[in-house]
Parts: sequence; structure tokens; C-alpha cells
Amino acid sequence: MQVTPWSDAFSGWLIGLGLPDWAALFVVYAVGAFILINYGMLSVLLLIWITRKVISRIQDRIGPNRVGPYGLLQTVADAAKLLSKEDITPNEADKLAYNLSPILAVSGVLMLLAVIPFAPGLTGVDLNIAALYIVALGSIGIMAALMAGWGSNNKYALLAGFRVVAQLLSYEIPLVLAILTVVFLTGSMRFGHIVEFQALTLGGFNLGLGWLGIVMPGALLVFFISSLAEAELTPFDLLEAESELIAGFHIEYSGMKFAMFFLAQFLNAWVLAAVGVTLFLGGWQGPGVGLPVIGPILGLGYFFIKVYGVYVLQQWIRGTFPRIRIDQMMYFAWKVLVPLMIGLIVAQAIIQKLPTPVAIQYALVFIANVGVIAVVAYILQGYFREEQIRTKRSFEPSSLIGTMQVTEKS
Repeated sequence: MQVTPWSDAFSGWLIGLGLPDWAALFVVYAVGAFILINYGMLSVLLLIWITRKVISRIQDRIGPNRVGPYGLLQTVADAAKLLSKEDITPNEADKLAYNLSPILAVSGVLMLLAVIPFAPGLTGVDLNIAALYIVALGSIGIMAALMAGWGSNNKYALLAGFRVVAQLLSYEIPLVLAILTVVFLTGSMRFGHIVEFQALTLGGFNLGLGWLGIVMPGALLVFFISSLAEAELTPFDLLEAESELIAGFHIEYSGMKFAMFFLAQFLNAWVLAAVGVTLFLGGWQGPGVGLPVIGPILGLGYFFIKVYGVYVLQQWIRGTFPRIRIDQMMYFAWKVLVPLMIGLIVAQAIIQKLPTPVAIQYALVFIANVGVIAVVAYILQGYFREEQIRTKRSFEPSSLIGTMQVTEKS
């Protein structure tokens, strides 16, 4: 665990009470884990409320407004309802895989909170391989969904489980490559160092505005798009395409087991937003974070404002864009994002080896990232133009007559 004034003072107080060093350290770890786990579980209530309110406003609706002030207790009522639901297990299900998958889905996301730097000195475990830790534990959610599809003994659930492997593993590659660009530029995989790298001082005052997202907007864009796919959000929510797969890999689940999958999904979206803020938007950096006493409080406030702002943006996109087809999704990952990120990494590696000042290297990295954005925009523009032409042709009189003739002959 990272040595901070709070954890050091707490462990010192425990040792002063007569506890041995190992027992005091164990209590500090246990209390930290208890706080993170309970925060993760309870924050989902607020995340669901934000999702409902944002999408309701987009769709010209009011959203939850009856239970509690502004409908804040609506999610609590939903959780109580799910607790009262009957827990059903199919007779032919693989009991171990079926019952273990919801637990893995939630625990895998909760473990990611351990390396998130919430404020200066406020990190569960400041690992020197935090970026690798995030990537490694992200596979637990994929395995949980696949186990749910296999263990349910349902063909629709199994097909959705295969889609998990196809979608999440595909978009995990550009996501990892986007993280790798930050690791290359900062020279560290430790999230604490990455956040500290983004400090911008002026006259000895920390402005906290040296965001890597300004230098690497292309990597930020690819990370954000990939995080939408990893969090199973629109337009990449094909794992739960009701018109094709009923309700996806969790169709056979009920009660709290069903709720645990959605808890993991909402919390995963928040964690990915927190990782994106840490890597590209300065994390807890902001004006005045270097001040004594009040600095950590300001840092915590900056972090939550940024993360919840990104989460609202995720829900804005969720309520705006339609769901794309599976072939379009895979094409975009393998033939657009992955080649672009490989090219960007190669270009950035060459730029950082040039015998030029750091400012010039940053400028060249920025130009390379702008090129990535231009290529993505050009490809999407061409694709949307082709779709528009195809749709227009399908509604031309000649095509409609031909369709009518084929129907009459059949």
C-alpha cells in the first residue's frame, strides 16, 4: 500500500494501541479494501440514476422523480425489488459456472478500484505496473460473461458469450495500444507518476492543466471509443441485442444474480472513465492541489468532477447513437483502430528518439495524433456516405417495383 500521511498516521495509532506491526498493517489494508468495495457498490445507485436522468432528458422525458427527492431512491427501490425476486437455476445448467460468473463479473471490476488515484496520496495500492494490472484484470469480466453463456445451457446465451470474446477482446487491443502511448511518453506504468507528470506549474503554483489528452488527442479518442465497447455501451451494446439474442448471456439469470451483471456493467463504465481521466485528463490535478491541508480535498473534487463528466458523456452517446451491426463493429476495430494505433505507436517511438527538444517532440506527437483523428473522420464519413446512398437506392421507385415483382412471382 502506498505510504501516505493518512495511512501512516492510522497505522501508527494502531501500533500505539498495542497492536504488532503486522496486525496494524493488516487492519489498514482491510479498512482500505472495505471503503473501496462499499464505495463501488453504493456508487452504482448514483450511476444508474444519472443514466436514467441523462437519457430521459435526451428523449424529452422527465425520468425517475417519485421515489425520494428527484427520484434518487428509485434505484434503491429497484434493488429491494430484485432482492425479493425468486432465484431460479435451470435444471441442465452447469451449476459451478452458472453461479460463479456473477461473482466474478463484480469482483473483477471492484479489484480495479485498488489502483485508481483518487487524490494526492489517496490510492489503495500505487503499483508500479498499474497499467498492466488494469489490462490483466479486464479479462475477468470477459471470462465471467463466457461462463454465464456456457453455464446457462441456453443457445442464445452461448451465442452472446461468443460475442463477448469477439467484441471485448477485439476492442481491448486498441484500448491497450492507447494506454501504451501514455506509458511511452511518461516512461512509467504507475498511475501516480502518470498523474504527477501532468502537472503544469506557473510561478511555483500548480495549475494542474498539463493534460496528456491535449498532446495526444488521437490516443484519447481511440481510448474513449474502445472504452465504450469494453463497457458494452451504445453503439457497441451488441452483447444484449434483444432483437437477436433476447437479453444476451444473462438471459437465464434472475433476482440479484441478474442485478450483479448490471452492477458490474455500470461500475465498469465508471472505472474506464476514471482510467481515461487518470491517463489523459490529469487525474486529480487542478489549481491548488499543492496547497497544504486543502490540496488533497481539492484534488478529490477535481477527480470526481472529471470522471462523472466523462460518464455523462458516455450516457449522452448512449442515448443518441443507434446500435451498429456486428460486422461493422468488427471492421472498425480490426481495419481502422488497430492499424491506426500501431502506426501511431511506431511514429511516437521514432519521434521520441529524435535528437530534438522535448517541446518539438510534443508538437510532432500532437501532429501524429491529429492525423489519426483525420483518418478516423475520413473513414467514418465515407462509410456514412455509402450507407446514405444505399438507403436512398433502396427507396427509389425502380427498386420498389423490382421488389414488388419478385414478391408477386414468389
